[in-house]
Amino acid sequence: MKNISLLYKITALLLLMAFTSCEPTFTDIPADDEVLDGPIDGLSHEESARFLKGDFAFSEVFTRETGLGSTFVATSCISCHAGDGKGHPSTTLTRFGQIDETGNLFLNQGGPQLQNRALPGYLPEQIPFGATFSKFTPPANTGLGFLNFVKDDAIIAMSDPNDSNGDGISGVPNWIVAPSFITPKTNAISQNGKYIGRFGKKAAAFDLLHQTVNAYNQDIGITSIFNPIDVYTNLEIDPEIATSTVNDVVFYLQTLKAPIQRNQGDAVVKQGRTIFNQINCASCHKSELKTGYSPIKALSNKTFAPYTDLLLHDMGSGLDDGYTEGSAKTYEWRTPPLWGIGLSEGAQGGNYFLMHDGRANSIESAILMHGGEANNSKTGYQNLSQSDREALLKFIKSL
Repeated sequence: MKNISLLYKITALLLLMAFTSCEPTFTDIPADDEVLDGPIDGLSHEESARFLKGDFAFSEVFTRETGLGSTFVATSCISCHAGDGKGHPSTTLTRFGQIDETGNLFLNQGGPQLQNRALPGYLPEQIPFGATFSKFTPPANTGLGFLNFVKDDAIIAMSDPNDSNGDGISGVPNWIVAPSFITPKTNAISQNGKYIGRFGKKAAAFDLLHQTVNAYNQDIGITSIFNPIDVYTNLEIDPEIATSTVNDVVFYLQTLKAPIQRNQGDAVVKQGRTIFNQINCASCHKSELKTGYSPIKALSNKTFAPYTDLLLHDMGSGLDDGYTEGSAKTYEWRTPPLWGIGLSEGAQGGNYFLMHDGRANSIESAILMHGGEANNSKTGYQNLSQSDREALLKFIKSL
């Protein structure tokens, strides 16, 4: 509902006034396409209230008294996703141990995630000797509900493991073992007892409940009824967060709005979109997907533009960190959605930190790091005229 988005903007403006004593003007309120947070349109009053509850829980700062792990990465969800945008090198996670599809070899030594901070009296974890590792920059949270409800058969239809169409692109799903607390939807497709993952850098999380439970446990050291294992002792303990709170955060993530493209009518932006398609970027960064049924009516059967196919792709040796998750190879990464990328620079403190680990400091440098299946598109970009390059970059920044 648009009135909820306005409430967010007014709240932000009042906070600004409180700290700066400035006089409010209409132009102080940012346009919807200039911010990443806020709910999707069409929520009921009850859903809007639940969205706000989830937003409050997402911002909660944990302490020793409220369950913060003896070792941890962050003290709150929002500290890694300021404004629901991408994270920063200071909030980047470290995953370690799994070198192939057979599983993590260092689970009894803290794997798969490094808890690099600790309460007084405890020591932060260190990467075990011999463990491969990778850095994962926290992604933006917006639009996740749309991705959550794309049907499995639609994802499989986009895959092309044998490159049967000869375009050099052979994306595949990441088939994962769903945790015991997950009940796959009735139309979920399984393969040898495994299900399609769609969230995370390697698409190793089945859905937003899986992602949220993992984040509480691995990032903040908070146990829940879904995962009662303490990250420090590796023992089962009582839940440190209410099940209703976890579910409220999941609902919040499901109902965050999708980023809104800016300057869609600009001639150069339109030119850039044409070039984007011509050099085959759209083979992985799909401009149109559709949800299936969702118990949240505002998400059911909706067409949206995330610029991802939710599939794993071979990105070449330059992006092979020697670490993986699920059935993914070490050189395979899920196509990251491009929507919201034009606002990432602001969310990341004024500089871009792109690719899975934030190693790229501009959109152009990210393009030039593409390899493997994306090598032909990278070559296509390199062969563009300067004006065409600028048009393409302007289009991507508009997303």
